[in-house]
Amino acid sequence: MSQAAGATKVKICGLKDAGTIAAMAELPVDYIGFVFAPSKRQVTPEQAAALRLAVLATPMNGGRSPRTVGVFVNPSLESLADTLSQVPLDVVQLHGGESAAFCREVGARFGVEVWRVLSVGEDDGGEARIAEYAEAVSAILLDTAGGGTGRAFRWERIPAYREAARRHGLPLFVAGGLTPDNVGELVSAYRPDGVDISSGVETDGVKDIDKIAAFAERVYLS
Repeated sequence: MSQAAGATKVKICGLKDAGTIAAMAELPVDYIGFVFAPSKRQVTPEQAAALRLAVLATPMNGGRSPRTVGVFVNPSLESLADTLSQVPLDVVQLHGGESAAFCREVGARFGVEVWRVLSVGEDDGGEARIAEYAEAVSAILLDTAGGGTGRAFRWERIPAYREAARRHGLPLFVAGGLTPDNVGELVSAYRPDGVDISSGVETDGVKDIDKIAAFAERVYLS
């Protein structure tokens, strides 16, 4: 099962177990995320290196291995250099107060894509915030304020962000409160370039392969 060009991409975040990754074989999943920021899903660079090997050994979307994403909050360049020396990630995803200049430096120094996460609030000037990062990042990811809360923001805010992102040629991903039950509605109504999920595919705090499969397949069918 492979996705058509232009279809909404799927990112499953917060993976900690190689067995779960292996069980995802042939699912339409494009990105696997490892959390390096303080969290119950946090992994060490050593753990992530082993998990990355599991990803490379597991064909998913159309027989291709997903790309790997590292989730960081206000890292230093030195800590990023240490992590990336141990686990060569494809994408660095930044969730903190990182400036456009910092994002640009990360991409230039380490040769990775940089995704900037923006928390969606009320009247938050989203269009201007995207313009600020337009020349510094590879994608924008919208999340609920606080990140990792399992709560959704108001989806009616998405079109303004989407149009701003597209004017600058940036893909727009959406996270926050997504589940297998609601992602089809989101994709059908708003057509983001990608969706990102972690807690919504867990049972009792552990990744649930049935929920992962249901989520990915509902995005694929939407």
